[in-house]
Amino acid sequence: MAETPPLPADCTFDFTGRRVLVTGASRGIGRTLALAFARAGADLVLTARALPSLDDTAAEARALGRDVICRAVDQQSVAAVQEGLSDLPPLDVLVNNAGIEDVRPTLEVDEALWDKIVDTNLKGAFFVAQAAAKSMEGRGGAIINLASLTSFVGVPTATPYTASKTGILGMTRAMAAEWAPLGIRVNAIAPGYFKTGLTSTFYEDEGWVQAMTDSVPMGRLGNLDDLEGATLFLASSAARYIAGQCLAIDGGFLAKI
Repeated sequence: MAETPPLPADCTFDFTGRRVLVTGASRGIGRTLALAFARAGADLVLTARALPSLDDTAAEARALGRDVICRAVDQQSVAAVQEGLSDLPPLDVLVNNAGIEDVRPTLEVDEALWDKIVDTNLKGAFFVAQAAAKSMEGRGGAIINLASLTSFVGVPTATPYTASKTGILGMTRAMAAEWAPLGIRVNAIAPGYFKTGLTSTFYEDEGWVQAMTDSVPMGRLGNLDDLEGATLFLASSAARYIAGQCLAIDGGFLAKI
């Protein structure tokens, strides 16, 4: 029997010596993914609207021996994004996570709410990615945008959020097509149902939880650590020929009719 060849030496999930920017890193998905990269050896740049909210994430990463830079960035403001991400060391990876939601019937959405959600989730994410790409230019890197199941399906009472996350999917594809020649790979993940600060209200409804669980072929809702492996993979050299894709991490939800 022929000997099985080893994996290429560069197919590794070791991020030692690399710097990863994670936006919205104070809690939920952002905090989970930031610490996953820290455990994999990466140094971090963490952002959130309020600097003190990053203290716990930063302390845990530093306890692992990682260098951590924290910046206060309100993604609703392009000026705040550009100022907050100026003068950073070179970046290797961006996890473009920060986002907000405000569940409201579509007929009750006003311009202020629309602007708040879309400006933060889409416009802000665009300018964060732009800043990261400028840092990566000439060296290469990986960008993972946070899409959503709403990038693919409509959710009642979430029209502005759905619009923003559908935009993230299109933005991911366009950036990938333009930046792949520069060695910058852009992909996205689309988390299914995970309990975070944005979704905790839904989880208070036992009927909703049961209905959503029943709709997932794997028979459970997501745990935050279910997102770690896929994100590390997309950022790693093992995914070196993957660009412009969106990986749904949803227990099979989108595959079920």
